[in-house]
Amino acid sequence: MKYVPKLNDYVAWTNSLGQVTEGWVYYCGEEHISIEVDVKDKPDELVSMHKKIHVLVVCNNWHWDELEYVKSRRNKNAETLEDMEVYIRKFQ
Repeated sequence: MKYVPKLNDYVAWTNSLGQVTEGWVYYCGEEHISIEVDVKDKPDELVSMHKKIHVLVVCNNWHWDELEYVKSRRNKNAETLEDMEVYIRKFQ
């Protein structure tokens, strides 16, 4: 069965040039997803409610066949992998 990405899945994307991008699915829509490849602390307090800078890569739906599902997480706000409750999702 074809893999359909979901929010909080960890994926590896190998594009047609052989470049691999790995990260968490941060946004999932019908036409594209964004993959979070890095998170950094913000250097300023310009917008105090946002504490981090999220580095995202967009993957359009016609590239989803290049995605490999790795794992999922239940708690996206956790500080460690153990706290995220990482698990392997079974899909059909």
